[in-house]
Amino acid sequence: MRADNIQDILDQIPIRHDMASYIMFLGIVLGLLVGILILIKTNKKNVAFKFLGVFLIAQAIISLDNFSCYTGLMKYAIAFNDSTEPLVLILGPSMYLFVYSLLTRKPVTIKNIGIHLAPAIFYGLTQIGYYLHPTPVKINAYLGAYHDHLTKAIIPDGTTYNYLWIKDEFRWVILGSLIIYIILSFRVLYHYLRQKNIHLTRSTLHNKYSFTRNLVLSFLTVFVIIFAVYWNFEDDSGDHYITTFVNLSVVAITLIMVSESRFFQNSWISDKYETLSYTHQEISIEKIKEFVETNGFYLLESASLKTLAQELNSSSNYISQIINTSTGLNFNDFINQYRIDLCKQRLVDPEYNHLTIEAIGNSAGFKSKSSFYNAFKKHVQMSPKAFVTLQKSSF
Repeated sequence: MRADNIQDILDQIPIRHDMASYIMFLGIVLGLLVGILILIKTNKKNVAFKFLGVFLIAQAIISLDNFSCYTGLMKYAIAFNDSTEPLVLILGPSMYLFVYSLLTRKPVTIKNIGIHLAPAIFYGLTQIGYYLHPTPVKINAYLGAYHDHLTKAIIPDGTTYNYLWIKDEFRWVILGSLIIYIILSFRVLYHYLRQKNIHLTRSTLHNKYSFTRNLVLSFLTVFVIIFAVYWNFEDDSGDHYITTFVNLSVVAITLIMVSESRFFQNSWISDKYETLSYTHQEISIEKIKEFVETNGFYLLESASLKTLAQELNSSSNYISQIINTSTGLNFNDFINQYRIDLCKQRLVDPEYNHLTIEAIGNSAGFKSKSSFYNAFKKHVQMSPKAFVTLQKSSF
């Protein structure tokens, strides 16, 4: 049976609210708020978190669509049914570009972004016919997925469905996109771990690696859930399982970001005012490296973050942030890298044969034997003596 009164058809759609809808709504609100906050507050040079902001906003808009369909509220905005489908193909690329930008620190060009957005744009173009269709088509599309037993609307004569050739297979397009970008993301994680040659002992590297790894693992879990839902449901009626899990993940991401906020540090107010007079000044990592190298700053036993900030007419907090975000190192490890590189040269240089290993460490700026040995083992993964023996045996 089909009806020709659109309002009567919409009135028959029930409204429902339960725990799943509450979780979805919470995730939508948090996703939009955090995503917008990230885009607004993140430094324009920190492209990685811009992609995270895009990811959170895109998933929030998609979730709003699913939330409206699940609760029945879509009947008040039926013209927008299935309008967010192209955004689903943005989730994989935005997650991957976040992981790639954060861990490799390589620039992402507009051309590269365009390549990753091409599938979403292409799919959107194929669905123009659906978007332009009259309301009865969209009502029936919604009812067919969520309330197949309810009375359908009468479709105007001559209505064509040219867009269905890809729309009917869209769920498999989604799965294909997700698995490709999950593999690409794991590849970046693998190369990052190998390149750094670390065992997650340095807190900054550990946090970056752990956060991105957990994000990718969550996305892998989403893939498994999507596959299970698609396997058991022939329409969109199981999408709320996917949306519920995704929004639980958004809540978790929000909690992690809040827990890491400087708001909870005892010195967050003083840090704010300490850096206030320097907010207009842009100091690049290249400028910091140039000063450290040209002036032999790392050779000074008294070298400190405060001294370096004073020399550059900036604040300790700001200089520390630039070093950390650009190199993944804290100040001490940043300076010690220079010292260790110099020590490695002098340990095998005949001109320094008259010096003991400890003396060579002192000549490079280390205050004590223990600090030299600890730093050397941390950066080279062996003791200075073992390094010398290895170098001699290679000749």
